Amino acid sequence: MADQAAADFRQETRAWLEENCPAAMRRPIQSEKDVCWGGRRYVPACPEQKIWLDRMAERGWTVPDWPTEYGGGGLSPAETKILREEMKAIGARSPLNSFGISMLGPALLKYGSEAQKLEHLPRIARGEIRWCQGYSEPNAGSDLASLATWAEDAGDHYVVSGQKVWTSYADQADWIFCLVRTSKESKQGGISFLLFDMESEGVSTRPILLISGYSPFCETFFDQVRVPKANRVHDENKGWDVAKYLLGHEREMISGMGLGEGGRDTLVADALATIGRDPTGRLADPLLRADIARFQIRARAFAAMSERFLDELKTGRAHPAQPSMMKYYGTELNKDRHELHMAAGGSAALEWESEASRGGAPARAWLRTKANSIEGGTSEIQLNIIAKRILDLPGA
Repeated sequence: MADQAAADFRQETRAWLEENCPAAMRRPIQSEKDVCWGGRRYVPACPEQKIWLDRMAERGWTVPDWPTEYGGGGLSPAETKILREEMKAIGARSPLNSFGISMLGPALLKYGSEAQKLEHLPRIARGEIRWCQGYSEPNAGSDLASLATWAEDAGDHYVVSGQKVWTSYADQADWIFCLVRTSKESKQGGISFLLFDMESEGVSTRPILLISGYSPFCETFFDQVRVPKANRVHDENKGWDVAKYLLGHEREMISGMGLGEGGRDTLVADALATIGRDPTGRLADPLLRADIARFQIRARAFAAMSERFLDELKTGRAHPAQPSMMKYYGTELNKDRHELHMAAGGSAALEWESEASRGGAPARAWLRTKANSIEGGTSEIQLNIIAKRILDLPGA
């Protein structure tokens, strides 16, 4: 992208965002209700949230680098980066969080039929359908290829029976992208990738209570669920190819938590409010001060690495195992961030239910991060991938 063209696009983008991003959508996210997930049952937290979603979706900027025929903005990697930078400059919230955007969409763009792309991608871009992911099972976690949910061939459709677990927001999702077994002749070669409506007869969910007191995860049950074969993505028994590709994008998404919410860490403010300043105006606790400084250096290095990775990913130059590296470091960084938030907040950060703590938000978020190094592939699995595929170390 030529320098002048980039400058013109930046100026136009800055002006459009300034005019169209509501002030309420420039404030830091305080709770889950501030995040827009879209879907058939979506209820905006405030009128400005829906206005922001509609304006960005109309422009195709909920998915700026997707083709325009699928609801995207048709932007180049350079233009997408400029948009991201200008949104960050004014503190603009993401208009739409969606597993459809971060995971299913890229997989459909690569493996989906034209009919599937036209049916699903525009609705994802507009936030009309909320998706969940049917991967893990009670006996198929890290060894995902051992999944047992069975899809029986019934002519023009499959009949699906089985169970999934740790299905994020399954009780709130409209559709699911799901791995099923269609052959027992090969472990990885007998898996297919299906899409179906969560309101289909035979689908049920049950929340799993976490130590944080929240239940974003569910058990999901399939009892003779009829799924049209037209909803199979890619060839029968070739779903593992789709699954691996999607996992890379999931790990990229999860790694983003290492950046924090728009880079707005309140570590120093929390510590100053609790511990106070020394005579020079610095944070009074020298050990905590050093820990925060060390963390902020790591966070800035990770942000720079993330920018480089995204640039390489958008231009097809990223190493296939890079998402594992990003996922590992980003989730470990996020756990460290919340450990420091708890230290900076002192005993008050442990409070669980009061209005002053927003229902124990700091403590609950800290507990929630314990799952970061498990979901999307454990840290141990990511380190094995890094050792094998990036460092070329010999296997055990």
